[in-house]
Parts: sequence; structure tokens; C-alpha cells
Amino acid sequence: MSQEIRNLEPKALWNKFADLNAVPRPSKKEERVIEFMMNFGKSLGLETFEDEIRNVIIRKPASPGMENRKTVVLQGHLDMVHQKNADTVFDFNTQGIDMYVDGDWVRARGTTLGADNGLGVAMIMAVLESSAIQHPAIEALFTIDEETGMTGAMQLKGGVLKGEILLNMDTEEDDEIDIGCAGGIDVTATRAYNEEETPEGSVGYTISVKGLKGGHSGMDIHKGLGNANKIMNRLLYDGFENFGLQISEINGGSLRNAIPRESQAVVIVAQMYDEAYVFDMQEIINDIKTEFKTTEPNLTILIEKRELPERVMDLGVQEGIIRSIYAAQNGVYRLSADMENLVETSNNIARVIVKDGELSIGCLTRSSVETSKYDLANALRAAFELSGCEVELSGSYPGWTPNVKSEILDVLVPLYEKQNNAKPKVVACHAGLECGILGTNYPDMDMISFGPTIHGAHSPDERASISSSQKFWKFVLAILENIPEKKQ
Repeated sequence: MSQEIRNLEPKALWNKFADLNAVPRPSKKEERVIEFMMNFGKSLGLETFEDEIRNVIIRKPASPGMENRKTVVLQGHLDMVHQKNADTVFDFNTQGIDMYVDGDWVRARGTTLGADNGLGVAMIMAVLESSAIQHPAIEALFTIDEETGMTGAMQLKGGVLKGEILLNMDTEEDDEIDIGCAGGIDVTATRAYNEEETPEGSVGYTISVKGLKGGHSGMDIHKGLGNANKIMNRLLYDGFENFGLQISEINGGSLRNAIPRESQAVVIVAQMYDEAYVFDMQEIINDIKTEFKTTEPNLTILIEKRELPERVMDLGVQEGIIRSIYAAQNGVYRLSADMENLVETSNNIARVIVKDGELSIGCLTRSSVETSKYDLANALRAAFELSGCEVELSGSYPGWTPNVKSEILDVLVPLYEKQNNAKPKVVACHAGLECGILGTNYPDMDMISFGPTIHGAHSPDERASISSSQKFWKFVLAILENIPEKKQ
């Protein structure tokens, strides 16, 4: 890792981020980062423990003279999204993130950066370590598995935390203060299918969709970015309708919370259609690239000849699945009627796998309205069940209802205005923050969420603004100095 990261200001923040990013921390495999955080807390002589699900809690007494202020929970999640470019050789299970400075941005070489939520976690670590920062009594809550199930927040029991105010540091625009967020649910369609021997007189092709930006399936869902699974399905649909294309394999997307950047399919067409098929596909490819020329200038679609696969998908099942994916909602489903420019409900068709007689389609449906979330989830269920799939709805978590009368909001807004000579945007976001879940067992806790500017989260284009991180640092320190007194 370049020393230039550790030399950035504020050094306390960037050094803690560098320390954290040296530890592999994929979702559901957080053993090493849990040990890292436990050792960190104990090394400071602070009360440090794990709860039953392995969230880490570290308690620090108030600075002298701040004992009468309300106890604050500083909260972030330990896991990070693991995404890399196809041509990047990197093992997330053993390697630390390779970071570098690019102007005002910190980036990673070919992988996600982990600024989501590593910068928030690093901020909390810096506060815990400092002997100069003035603060009330602090409970640092480091949750696990936020990115793939909200498991840590879901299973944090009531009574573990004593704080009255929670500062969640997991949003990605530094001029926003979040007071609400979307909930989510996983929609998974599966079915078995019969494989047939590849007909004689066929030609094999590999279709590749790559070069898409990807991104956060909540925060970026409104940007009109390409979804590799939907683009691939469009190509397969046309090839099937016009040339009897048959599918052998599909491997598209990766994580539910990441807009899919890449998809690859192995297909066949009859030899008699060889030239006509390639010509037709090139016209469609040109059309798609024209449609996405502004939002996805690096989109690449390749159709390359290959050796024939031995087996292909049953045509009846294939037709149903192609039509189901075409019909399934992807992107924004509904905008909020109550908050301007807020996506209320959306879906990300995140993963499509077809291989060896088994198919699976994974979606993440988000909404700030619980009934709308299930309305869209049921629409997806219907689309996939019509093609014979079994559909499971799982991993549901609630949204966070905005509280415009929040006491801590009344602290943050004037502090932001004083520091920046501008009003912050008080918003709800379309990401899944842990606040709504934590609020189920801590309904009286006053919660707010904010963070530094991070672009391209959940993709290898993830980058964190250096100047924004400096702004974030000053804001947090001012907030801690101005926490309200306990009620007598």
C-alpha cells in the first residue's frame, strides 16, 4: 500500500482506514476483522466485547467536563462489498486493498475500495484512540454482514446499548443528512431443467457483456445505468426469436446489492443461420450501445465463435425464462409522492446463473414503503412463477421512517450551516441503512446518518473524496462537542 494514503490529512482518519483496509473483510467472513477490532479496543484499555452475533461494541467514558451529556452510539459496519474487474488478479480472502491517490480521490487498483463503510469505521476508531477530541460517553457499535443481509443489526438484542443518540456514518454525499432509508427483500427464483444434446449442424458462440459501470443497487438505481443481465437477456431473446438460439450456460452479475457489470453466455445457433445471426446481432449491439452512449460509454458486447458445448437447455424452459426476465421489473418502480426526487421502490436483477440443469435468478427489491416493497416482490414472483420457477422471498428488513422532529437533527443542521455557509440537504435515501433495523429494538433512540462523499460504491470504480473526508472529520468533531445534556 502506498505511504501516500497514510500521509493524507487528517492523518488520524486515513491511517485508521489504511489499517482497516489491510484486513480482508468480506461479508459473512468477518472473523479476521472482528479479531482486529477486538484487539484494537483492548489495546486502548477500553471495555470491548462481542455480542451473540459477533457485533463488536467498544465503550469509552466521556471527556472531563462532558459527563452530563447524552451517551452517543457511533455506528458503522465492518464488512465490505467485494467486486473486481474481470482482468484484475486479486484474492479478497487473503489480500489487503491496494489503494492510491488520484487527484482529490482515493481509489483501489481494480477492486472496490471499502470506503463503504470503512471511512465511517475509521472515523470511529480515530475518536476512540484520541486523547484530544472532546466527546460525551461513547458506545462504538461495529456491526457485521451489513452488505448481504443486515445480519448484525437484525440480531442485535435490545438492552445491549445504553446510548440515547445514534450517529450512523454510512451515507455517501457530504452535503446530505439522512433521516430515513429504504427497506429491502431478496427475491430468488430457481428451477431445474432438462438438458439436451447439442444438435448436429450447430455453431457455438460466447456472448460477453462487459465494461458497464455497475454501482450501488440502491443509491445508483435511478441513474439509468446498464444492467448486464437485462442487456444479455435482450440479446438472447432476439437470437431465440429470430434464429432459434439455444442456451448452454449463463453467468451474469454477482452480488445482490451491486448493479451487474458483466454477463457471459454460451449459446448455439444452426449453421444455416451463422452469418445472418452475427449480422443481426451486430445491429442490435450497435442499437444498445447508442442507447447507453451517455451513461455507459465503455460498454462492450462481444459475440465470438467457440467450440460447441455438449449440452443445451430445454427449449420450453428456455423460452419461459427469457420471457420472464424480459418482463421482470429492473430499476425504478415508483418515486416517492412525499419526498422530492426520492426513489420509493426499485428492483435490481442482480444474478442470473444457468448451468448443469439448474437455474437461479437473484434480485434485491428495495422500498421505503413496506406495502410497496411486497407489491413489487409479488410482481416479480408472478413473472418467474409463470415460467415454472419456485420463488422465495427472504431476508426482509424494514425501512427507517423519517423523524423531522429529531433533537439530534436540530444539532446537526446549524452546525453544518456554520461550517459550510450552506444548508445541508435533509433527505431519506434509497439505500438500506441499519438505522431502521436497529430502531426495532431501540425505538426511543434518536438516529441520524451522514458521511463523506463516496462515488461508485459496490463497484471497482469506488472512490472517496479526500477534501470531503476532511469536511467529514471537522463535522464529526463539532457534533461530539455539541451533544445535548442529559434530561434531569
